[in-house]
This record gives sequence, structure tokens and C-alpha cells, in this order.
Amino acid sequence: MSDLITAIGLLFFIEGLLLAMFPSRIKIIMQSIEKISDSKLRLSGIVFFVIGFFIVWYIRN
Repeated sequence: MSDLITAIGLLFFIEGLLLAMFPSRIKIIMQSIEKISDSKLRLSGIVFFVIGFFIVWYIRN
């Protein structure tokens, strides 16, 4: 459970750092995401989910 909380804290840290360093760029990226179809966003989410799962699985084993 502590690993999950650590991972969530690290996610918040990285996202907060990016928002603090590049606020105008983040706005541009968010506007461009609106133009991408739902199916492409869903597919990219699944790909990143699988990659993340295998990274964690590889490190833990």
C-alpha cells in the first residue's frame, strides 16, 4: 500500500513540476488534445497503461 501512495505522490510531484515550469505550453497541449479523436486517446491510454504495467512488473520481479 505504501508503494501505491509513493507512486501517486511521485505522479503529483512530476505533474506539478511540469505545470510550474511550462504553464503556457501545457495550455497549448490541452487545446491540441481536444482535436484528437476519442478512439486515438483511448488507444494511447491503453498503450501507456500496458507499458507502465510491464515496467512495474519487471522492476518488482
